[in-house]
Parts: sequence; C-alpha cells; structure tokens
Amino acid sequence: MAAISILAARPGWHTEQLLRAAAERGHTAGLARYEDLVATVRGRTALASGVEALDRADLVLARIIPSGSLEQIIFRVDALHALEEQGRRVVNTARVIERTVDKFWTSTILAGAGLPTPETVVCESAEAAHEGWRRLGSDVIVKPLFGSMGLGMVRVSDEEMAYRVFRTIETIRGVFYLQRAVEHDGCDVRAFVLGDRVLGAIERRANGWRTNLARGGTARALALPDAWADLAVRAARALDAAYAGVDLLPGRDGRVYVLEVNGIPGWRGLQEATGIDVAGALLDHLLAPAAR
Repeated sequence: MAAISILAARPGWHTEQLLRAAAERGHTAGLARYEDLVATVRGRTALASGVEALDRADLVLARIIPSGSLEQIIFRVDALHALEEQGRRVVNTARVIERTVDKFWTSTILAGAGLPTPETVVCESAEAAHEGWRRLGSDVIVKPLFGSMGLGMVRVSDEEMAYRVFRTIETIRGVFYLQRAVEHDGCDVRAFVLGDRVLGAIERRANGWRTNLARGGTARALALPDAWADLAVRAARALDAAYAGVDLLPGRDGRVYVLEVNGIPGWRGLQEATGIDVAGALLDHLLAPAAR
C-alpha cells in the first residue's frame, strides 16, 4: 500500500474524491498546503518539506497552485522541483506544470511535435498585437498567458474592439496571446488522458464560441474516434504529462485542433457525464508497478 500526499490550495471536491479513492484501495492519504512548504538548503542539498505527510509520501499529487505574488508562485514550483530532486515522486512534475500552465510554451511544444494547433502570436506591445491581429485574419481569441476555465478570454473581430482590448492589456502590462479564431459548431472536446490512453471524453457545447463548463457550457459523454484519441495522447506525451486534460476543437474546415493541455485538470464534468470514477482510475494508473 502507498502513502499519498495531495498538495492543494484547500480542501474541495477533487481532494475529497482522491482521499475517498485512496481509502477504498487501502492507501494512506493526506492533504498538504502549498503555503506550508518549507525549504532548507544545507550543504549540497536543498530540502523542501515542512509537512509530515510529504516527508513519508510515496506519491505527491500536485493539484492547483494557489494564487499569490510572483515570488510565492515561483517558490512553490521551486519546492516541487526540490521534492523531486530529493527522491519524491511528484505528479505531474514541476516541469510539466510549468509547461502546461504557460499557454505560449504549450503552443510551441504542440507545434514542434507536429500537432495541429491554431496559429498564434505572442507579444508585449499593442502595436505588435495589432499587426498580429491583422496577420491572423482580424479575428482572434485573446487569452491570458496564464489562466483557466475561460476566464479573461475575449474574441476580437473588429478594429474598435481591437484598439480597446489591446490598450487595456498594455495598461496593465500584460502579455498579448492571440490565437486565430477557428470557426466551429459551438462545441469542443475535453479528453482525459492517462498515460497512453484516453480514460474518457466529453463534448462541451454552448451558444457562441466559448464552450467552457465554468462559463455556462453543457457536457455529454463522447466516444472519441481513434484519430482524435491519438491526437489527445500525442499532445499529453509531447508535454511529458502522466495525465492531462486535452482540449480538442473540431473546426468547420475539417481539421481537429489541439487547443490546450491542462497538467492539473479538473474532472467533475467528465465524471458527472460519464460515471467514471476518475480519481480511482488515476490512482490505479499512477500506482501500478509499470507506472512507477
């Protein structure tokens, strides 16, 4: 039996599911807070812990990193690196989290792996953003470089809106992440990837271009075509993710695009739509002898 530490911002539905699944399988599991991490540099070694559950954990499940200052967030990710370097198994790894939380980094890796992803422009000035907007066909989705659940996304398809949105982002010293808008039929797909397989998938549908469940979309279970499942697995593998939520977008042009790879995915919508015990399947996969 394994000792599991769930590193999270706070208790919630996902941590409850993981604790329940661990108890049903005879594992010991406990919660740890990112804010309680303590790192000590002694001699040639940097030790990150301060939490008893982490000191004896066979598996550290890194869930959502809480918001904070830039220094706080960097330290929390650094602590994950230190845990790995002292022999703790962290899933997903700090490196995967760094890659998947950053939309630009994710996009470059997906493109480099030859996966279909919308053309993207990232820059820091409103002038360069305007130039990129025109180059992308004057119809783009502007997203925060870091963000989830559709928060902060804006579709910019006319000159006046482009001016207002880009100047606002410039005022707050933000980064412009522009992605060519892909015409679609109001639905996309979230595939939950475990290792080399898709555990389950849902179609998310909404009126308009934004389909996130957190923004009012609805979900239904979906049996993925083999080619779509292969895309999702390849995307997760390109990011080196042990598990991931992969967003696919079937476009009206007949192509299926990989939009994002989430290295700390939620699965409530998937579980409610499919009935799959995702937490149980996740622990079974991560603790299987072949996965260690």
